[in-house]
Amino acid sequence: MNMACIGDADPFTAAIPATKVELTVSFCVLYTQGIANREWREFGRTEVIDNTLNPDFVRKFILDYFFEERQNLREIVGSLGSRLEKPLIGIPGKKCGTIIVRAEELSNCRESVMLQFCGNKLDKKDFFGKSDPFLVFYRSNEDGSYTICHKTEVVKNTLDPVWQAFKIPVRALCNGDYDRSIKVEVYDWDRDGGHDFIGEFSTSYREMSRSQSQFHIYEVIFFIHTHVHTHTHLYFHTSNKVLTINFTVAIDFTASNGNPSQPTSLHYMSPYQLNDYAMALRAVGEIIQDYDSDKMFPALGFGAKLPPDGRVSHEFALNGNPQNPYCNGIEGVMEAYYQSLKSVRLYGPTHFSPVINHVARYASAVTDGSQYFILLIISDGVITDMAQTKESIVNAASLPMSIIIVGVGPAEFDEMIELDGDEERISSQGRYAERDIVQFVPFRDYIDRRGNHILSMARLAKEVLAEIPDQFLSYMRTRGIKPGPLPPPYTPCPPPAIHPLLTRRVSRI
Repeated sequence: MNMACIGDADPFTAAIPATKVELTVSFCVLYTQGIANREWREFGRTEVIDNTLNPDFVRKFILDYFFEERQNLREIVGSLGSRLEKPLIGIPGKKCGTIIVRAEELSNCRESVMLQFCGNKLDKKDFFGKSDPFLVFYRSNEDGSYTICHKTEVVKNTLDPVWQAFKIPVRALCNGDYDRSIKVEVYDWDRDGGHDFIGEFSTSYREMSRSQSQFHIYEVIFFIHTHVHTHTHLYFHTSNKVLTINFTVAIDFTASNGNPSQPTSLHYMSPYQLNDYAMALRAVGEIIQDYDSDKMFPALGFGAKLPPDGRVSHEFALNGNPQNPYCNGIEGVMEAYYQSLKSVRLYGPTHFSPVINHVARYASAVTDGSQYFILLIISDGVITDMAQTKESIVNAASLPMSIIIVGVGPAEFDEMIELDGDEERISSQGRYAERDIVQFVPFRDYIDRRGNHILSMARLAKEVLAEIPDQFLSYMRTRGIKPGPLPPPYTPCPPPAIHPLLTRRVSRI
């Protein structure tokens, strides 16, 4: 597996709250790779299970997952059901099996529980002797599957076993959801690994902890005792759900960027390296696209004269097709951007409000929490419709929408800083924005001095995307919207016939 090493020091960033993600693997040694030096470091190993070709390991890897960073862990988190299955490679010409990795966001629950179980008159499985029983505990997942979370020791040669008491975090047992199903299976241990199934039962943490002074009797075995250790009783549970994210790109094609055929232009297409627009687009887009199931994005431009009549547009499709502006992945967006530079004429002025209003119109039609809209604007300088842009942002602040602005080039970005709203909440005609939805970053502040463009893009993406999760949650909380049940599995479908600029599906957890 390949992901950014969480231990890498980065002087450009401060500590950012991260989501904890737990990985369940079928035997592997996990390595992580740093962004800067690309060195592989061993993160951890699972335990060894003898005599089986289908190991299901109890040991989990707890990793910090950052929405805003480039981590190949995202390939798991962004997969349907947060489950990834890939073939193992190693011996040429031989099938080496499959590795299955599942990711789940962990709640902030800090409780732990002490459990002890015993069995009574279990089924006899051994021809000579009795049984050698042990228990396997499974946490249910939102897609109906189960993930192993604990195994007891084996108690030899008995049908009335008493297993040792064990302490387990409630987060591991049910991820802080007291009503989530917990399945317990009972097996008779065999030396050859072919353990015999004795039986199973299901319960929940709420059921087990309802009365700590009483026994709980189940069909196969009965429950002896629980004792809850509460380190921090306050916790907030965030469920992983499938969410529709609408991501739109808007690129500045005004003349202040310079002639694209000249090396001094911010739009110059060098055969040797990406320009600032392309780096910013790729840095943010490669993060966002991992949350999109079909990798199709609408991409817009503003401030250019369009062929054939030379009309000025502040909202045109980069691929030249206003009825179907979708681009296939970030590579498709990059290609459409380069083609636009060859066909349009850079002009002006720099108006942000048209693209903001465009996205806001679609966001205003879906306010039930099922969709969220993200607009990325990349621009080089002074905004010429500042009053209208402020009004557009104030209006959009009450909608399920976030705006990312990346400033490229050497200009002063005073207006963009004002729009960010970190110092003072933005207002228009006496009305203040309901919440902060704008994140502005000047790209030049994150360019690596040694010319490492990969590191520059990683720093930029981390900064501009850092506020998106909180902005999304703030909208949901202010509207009292809570996560709903999982929808049916996503089936890709063609773009809708009516203006398809902003409707995309994405798996998010």
